[in-house]
Amino acid sequence: MAESYSSTPAPVTEDAFLADRQQFWISFGHFTLGGTILVVVILILMGLFLV
Repeated sequence: MAESYSSTPAPVTEDAFLADRQQFWISFGHFTLGGTILVVVILILMGLFLV
């Protein structure tokens, strides 16, 4: 009836931790690149249409 649930996360292997960190930085890089391209496109369009 009274079940005890642990609040500690499951142990993570070093390989899984490294893979997760690499995936995070890949995603962050894609987001940063996409945001930079979007800002450049907006600036170019503003330069074309607001002159």
